[in-house]
Amino acid sequence: MTNKKYTVLAGTQNQHKILEIIDFLNLEKIEIKTLNDYKNIPEIEENGHTFKDNAYIKAKAYYELVNIPVFADDSGLRVDALNGEPGVYSARFAGDDVSYLDNNTLLLEKMKDVTQNQRSAEFVSTICYLDKNGAHYFTGITNGEITNDFRGDQGFGYDPIFYLPESGKTYAELSMEEKNRISHRGKALAQLKIFLEKKFQ
Repeated sequence: MTNKKYTVLAGTQNQHKILEIIDFLNLEKIEIKTLNDYKNIPEIEENGHTFKDNAYIKAKAYYELVNIPVFADDSGLRVDALNGEPGVYSARFAGDDVSYLDNNTLLLEKMKDVTQNQRSAEFVSTICYLDKNGAHYFTGITNGEITNDFRGDQGFGYDPIFYLPESGKTYAELSMEEKNRISHRGKALAQLKIFLEKKFQ
């Protein structure tokens, strides 16, 4: 047993994601740093075709910049009635530099003529952990439905319009503890946490 503390970089500046990550990866031997702890981190072009591609692109870029173990995630919403859109373009569905509201509004507009039994969707999160020994991937998926309007004021992104039939709530109506237990990112983080506990025991 050793009291050594290990540092791992969470490759994000998104404060909402950071709060979820810090809350979830509360590990005694690991200090989680984020991109906010570093200056002059360039924006990484996410030009992959899958969540896995983009997670690796980000993890590799950040690892080369800071040279410590790093994990990065790419996540998004896939709507069946829209042939999987917005998918990897979830954050920029309504264009570059848009708000969450812009993306949600466009999605609801595209779904306005879709009947309730055809509004199925899934949230996907893929995390890439990268160190000198290579890459490891962890994916979480949560199934739900797209609502007809906004519900709840927690969370971020598409949370107010992503409804979970089993809980009777949208993501935005869940507490962080509830969301971390059942969300796509929570499922991926749970796998990463087990991996990190074994790696840095």
